[in-house]
Parts: sequence; structure tokens; C-alpha cells
Amino acid sequence: MFTCWLGRLCRGLSTPTGRITHLIHGSHSRRLVLSSQRRMPELSSFVARTNTCGELRSSHIGQEVTLCGWIQYRRQNIFLVLRDFHGLVQVVIPQDESAASVKKILCEAPVESVVQVSGTVISRPPGQENPKMPTGEIEIQVKSAELLNTCKKLPFEIKDFVKKTEALRLQYRYLDLRSFQMQHNLRLRSQMVMKMREYLCNLHGFVDIETPTLFKRTPGGAKEFVVPSREPGKFYCLPQSPQQFKQLLMVGGLDRYFQVARCYRDEGSRPDRQPEFTQIDIEMSFVDQTGIRSLIEGLLQYSWPSDKDPVVVPFLSMTFAEAMASYGTDKPDTRFGMKIVDISDVFRNTEVGFLQDALSKPQGTVKAICISEGTKYLKRKDIESLRKFAADHFNQEVLPVFLKDNRNWNSPVAKSIMEEQRSELIRLMDMQEDCVVLLTAGEHRKACSVLGKLRLECADLLEARGLVLRDPALFSFLWVVDFPLFLPKEENPGELESAHHPFTAPHPSDIHLLYTEPKQVRSQHYDLVLNGSEIGGGSIRIHDAELQRYILATLLKEDVKLLSHLLQALDFGAPPHGGIALGLDRLMCLVTGAPSIRDVIAFPKSFRGHDLMSSAPGSLPPEELKPYHIQVSWPADSKGKELLNEPYHPES
Repeated sequence: MFTCWLGRLCRGLSTPTGRITHLIHGSHSRRLVLSSQRRMPELSSFVARTNTCGELRSSHIGQEVTLCGWIQYRRQNIFLVLRDFHGLVQVVIPQDESAASVKKILCEAPVESVVQVSGTVISRPPGQENPKMPTGEIEIQVKSAELLNTCKKLPFEIKDFVKKTEALRLQYRYLDLRSFQMQHNLRLRSQMVMKMREYLCNLHGFVDIETPTLFKRTPGGAKEFVVPSREPGKFYCLPQSPQQFKQLLMVGGLDRYFQVARCYRDEGSRPDRQPEFTQIDIEMSFVDQTGIRSLIEGLLQYSWPSDKDPVVVPFLSMTFAEAMASYGTDKPDTRFGMKIVDISDVFRNTEVGFLQDALSKPQGTVKAICISEGTKYLKRKDIESLRKFAADHFNQEVLPVFLKDNRNWNSPVAKSIMEEQRSELIRLMDMQEDCVVLLTAGEHRKACSVLGKLRLECADLLEARGLVLRDPALFSFLWVVDFPLFLPKEENPGELESAHHPFTAPHPSDIHLLYTEPKQVRSQHYDLVLNGSEIGGGSIRIHDAELQRYILATLLKEDVKLLSHLLQALDFGAPPHGGIALGLDRLMCLVTGAPSIRDVIAFPKSFRGHDLMSSAPGSLPPEELKPYHIQVSWPADSKGKELLNEPYHPES
């Protein structure tokens, strides 16, 4: 009986209903073919309007329509422009005496008031068409109007070109959401998520499963938000990600899991982070890195906006070591060159003091980047600023090398560079007459890191002067693989911490090093990078309980009791499994070209993690905290605020 029921369920899941007619097997993935009778979304069903403001065209001339929207602006009390989520349309205000009541409503209602108008679609008089408006060939001759709600004086105009501070936008977010840019960003986000669901669930049999928001503390990783319970001294934590739950779902035999997951990290003020954010969370059983990467490439290709150049697969791939050596970062922007070059061999016999000193040490290297057209676009103060940046942030000396022509140098170290060193440097760096080389020396990782930062600083300077290096229309995807499994702790370099998270499996070739040289072990961790931003990360997981216990207890010195449930589950026949999470907010920020992830989130927090609209977080009176056995220890300078029961904002 169970077998029959399961068979019916699987057949039902594998045969989607609705307008999907059949599936075709392709070389990369199965493709969804939609019926030729597929209709456009019905945007005016179930509501008072007959049409949206943005859909009317010359083909609608003569039709009687009812529209609802906001008054965008009014001109000479003869015309007004009505706006809804779909666009703009011009409305003709009636001037005859018989329609005085209609005119009064439309002329006296403040801008951004909500109105409903009914009338006839007519063509605009010859010469009055507006080719910049999609509805610019027509207008509405109004017969009746109703004021649905009036609008008070606005804190800012609802126009994209009007400058507004971000604090003001967040304080009045419900008004900011009316802008065309925010409407576009959120609707595109919705469309891409819908296509992702279609790809994962309908094409590849993933199961969309919700996981708990109230959980317990997880060792390692970012700081978690704490939620008090009514049991004395006991607390929940908001999950950083559904990591443990999705692994447990694989133990439970669900095989393919997917979720648009809300995640929480108490990481303080960071410009590209939010305390709560959204991931496209994925886990699969019986999969390797190649399978996960192919799935994600297909997912992005399938869900990519149609108005942008198609995503080309497979994505480029490089190891963590290659990324650090060539770009000085594990999330390189590969849209432009300026790669780091090791020029240590050129200076083995140098007389330059700091180069000589660096190369005498075991890990000492000399590295450089070449800035094409540097002499044309960079000024002396720019070079000095770059050198100061390296000194202040990395305690590294950086030398500029200028080539006026093929023989003459303009550099502080020119006198110390021999003829053969000069020609070899030109060859290695592929220097041209207008190039500038930035050179530094020191330990490999540190030298690469400083040049990686200077590479980006140089790109900013060059683009500020009009040179386009990073084409905003180009989307350069890159897989970074073979990360180290462990890193030394910053506060105690003698101890280890997970480079990704403690559930990441070691590279099969390096497992023997776990017991002798754990710092040398590579992981089965992979990151997806887009235009220099990490938009996804995942790994093949440890599915052996003993290996997981050894890594947690022996190498990471973590309390295994916190993860006893997971270790127990791994002992009950856990399949090999792996997964990934895509950062939806950051992905949408890059796709839309928004300056901040806050521009692709409906109700984001401020830079300091505050909701400026509702003033969250807020204070609670002692009587409401009592059931949770909590007392607030107020800072000394806030006693008055405590007595007044006002919110305390130490950074305001």
C-alpha cells in the first residue's frame, strides 16, 4: 500500500500541471516547454480597474476604461499624469461646466493623492504625442472621477531623479517604494525567484521545505541573534543559515532540498551586509562539486533576465591559491586585467634595500601590477595616495616604476636597477610607454593582498578619469575552489577555525594530512563570484560521524554536545551530500546595478542595523521582560532614559 501511494506521489510531482505541456531532455539540463496558448499575466483581475495605466496603447482607442492610481503631476489644470505600478498615462481634465465636479476633484487633489477615473481612450492631437512615454500616443478623456484618498505634504518628491538621503528614504520607505527604480528592482527579484522555483522544482525535482527560525547556538561562524525563552537561563538563536537542517533533510531521504531562506547574523555595521538576509538554499544527496556547479550554472542561465546578455556556461574556475596569487583576493573581479606578477627572480641580485631584505627571508617575494595608461590618467598625488594606503593599511612599502620610453626610467629606484633587470621587468610586465608599475615585497600572502587592494583602488581612480575598465553590462562569473579547510584564529594563531564552516568535507587527496598537518588540508568548498562579489558559497559535507567528531573536538576544540543531534544523525546511514547557498540580495544588487543591497530589499535595516521607519529595535518595560527572567543592565549615562522608558540608542 505504501509503495502504491509513493508511486502516485512521485508521478504527480514529475508531471507538472497547468500550462506546462512536456519536458525535453537537453545536453545541459531538461528544458521546460510552455504551451503556445500561454497568456500574459492578468493584471486587472479581481479589482476595481479595467486596465493598468501603463498598458494602454493606440489599439485601445475608443475603449471605455477605469483606472486607479496616484496623481504624478498636473499641468495648467488641463492635464494630469496618473501613475500606477505599471506606468504612466495622461488624463485630460474636463473643462465644460457639466463636469465641474470631476474637474474640482482632479484639480484640487494634492499630488500623490489616490484617484479612480473612468473615461474613453482617445488619440492625442497631432504633434502632441510623447515618444518617451509608452502610452504617449493616447490619453484618457475623463467622464467621472473619485478621490479615494488625499495625500499630505510629502517629505520628498516621488521621482527617481530627485536626490534623497538614504536615511530619509528608509524612514519613509513606503513612499520610496513608489519610485520606478524600487518597483523595478522588487518585481525583477520576484520574477527571478519564480524562475528559480520553476527550474529547481518543476525541472529537477527539488522539494521546497521550510526550516525552523527558532534554533540553538551553533559553534563557529558569525555571531547569532539571541531570543529569550520563558525557561530561566535558556535561549533560542536565530539561524545563520539552515545548514544543519538541510543536512538532516538529506539524512531523512528527501534527496533534493530547496528554500528561499531567511537568515540572521549579528555582524554589526557592514555596508554590504544586512542583519537579516535571504538565501537561495540548496542541498542534494549523492552529488559532487561538479554536479552542484552545473546545477547552479543552469539555474542562473534559466532565471537570468531576458533583457540582459545570456549567461554563458560553464563558468570559469580557479583555485583559491591561483586567485590570491593573481588577484590578491578570493573574490576577484575578472572583468579587467592588471594581474599580480611575481618578479622575484628579476631582483635576486638587487641593491635596493627593502627588496634585498624581503628576498632574504624564506617566504619573501617581490610582486608587481602594471597599470596600462597609468601615466596618462594618474597624477603624482594619486601615486602618493596609493603608497600611503599601502603603508597605513598593510604596513607595506610600494614603489612606483614609470617608463617614459623604452630606455629611460622615472622612478625612485631607477639608479639601483641594472640594465638587465630593467629589460627583464619590461618583458615580464609587458610594459608599454604609458604604463606605471607598482612594486612591493614581503611575505607572499601579504604582498598579494596589498596589490589586490591597490588593483581595485587603481581601477576606481582610472574610471573616475573616464577610462572604462569594469563594464557594468558585463557579468563575469567565476568559481573559486580548493580553499584551505582551516585558518589560524586571528586572536590566537596557534588554534584553528573553519575557513567555511565545520561541516565542510576535506579534499579527498588531503585527508591523511588532517592528522599531521591540518593547516595544509584543502577543502571541498567552492564559492561563486560575480564581478568581484561573492554571491554564493557551498561545500560537499562531512557525512561520516567519526570524521565530523574528530574535526569538531580535536582540531577545532568545539563542544560536541552542541551538535550531538547532528552527529547522531550521521551515525544512522547519512548519504554523501553537498549544497550551496546563493545570496539573493547581493545577486539582485549586481543584476540591477543598484548601489547598495538595501535598494533590492523592500524593508531593509540601516547601516547600523536599525529600522528607521518603525524605530526598531526598541525598549521593553521591566514587566514585559519579567516572564523571560531578564533584567537590563543600563549604561551609566542612560539612567534618565531608563526612567523615562525611552529607547536607548548609544550610537545616535
